[in-house]
Amino acid sequence: MNSSMITATNTLNQLQKQMDLISNNLANLDTTGYKSRQATFTDLLYSEFNNQPNTNAETNRLTPNGIRQGVGAKLGQVQINMSQGSLKSTSNPLDLAMQKEGQYFAVLVQNGPKSSTQYTRDGSFSVSPVSQKEVMLVNSAGNPILDENSHPITFSKDASNYKVDETGKLSVKLGNGKTQSFNLGVIQINKPQFFEQKGNNLIGLSENVPQTAGVFTQMNGALRNQISVGQGMLEQSNVDMSKEMTDLLNVQRSYQFQSRSITMADQMMGLVNGIR
Repeated sequence: MNSSMITATNTLNQLQKQMDLISNNLANLDTTGYKSRQATFTDLLYSEFNNQPNTNAETNRLTPNGIRQGVGAKLGQVQINMSQGSLKSTSNPLDLAMQKEGQYFAVLVQNGPKSSTQYTRDGSFSVSPVSQKEVMLVNSAGNPILDENSHPITFSKDASNYKVDETGKLSVKLGNGKTQSFNLGVIQINKPQFFEQKGNNLIGLSENVPQTAGVFTQMNGALRNQISVGQGMLEQSNVDMSKEMTDLLNVQRSYQFQSRSITMADQMMGLVNGIR
């Protein structure tokens, strides 16, 4: 196959992945707490041909010696854009919004017989009954919200007057007049490149990435004073529609250019094969 065809085909596959990424961002434009993803490209390995046997002939040359022939580009990394989204008031006491970048609520997710802790910025919480006397704090998908000790938050079903302060401390007034308090489980993500989407507006550590120290920080103890939670509001998606549409147009033009390269290479090969 013509080398130009190989180069264009390799790049086409990677451009399709970027197009899928942009489409996913646009599809989540109105998803609560969604963080957009951004792709960066890097060159694939290239071949170098030293076609000048006489090195003296290269004297005063400004460019590197030899000829370098690339084989396309690849999607180097997909990063989460951690910037803060706009806040929308809902007046629902169980709607919570993180007001600092990189802070996430902890959620317990059951995957068959296994369970794992994942994280979300979507603070649209509610209560779900777990017995005749108790309810549990859950997210919009019904997964339990964890406290600072990684335990599900449960309290009496007759509880009322939900209050959440800025440090993520949930207080409920019980039927007997007493008050019960819980510290919501919150982490600060330090290295977002180690996290990936898990579905249902959740993120988690990649399975092929070791538990590297410093990837995230549990916001417990004195660190809870650094948490900023707003009650009665939700964080909107941080997807910039104008930017995504511009990126989509650029990807489409690059895709057309690579497709045209394949067509031209095919025409050239046809001309060569037609010589008699």
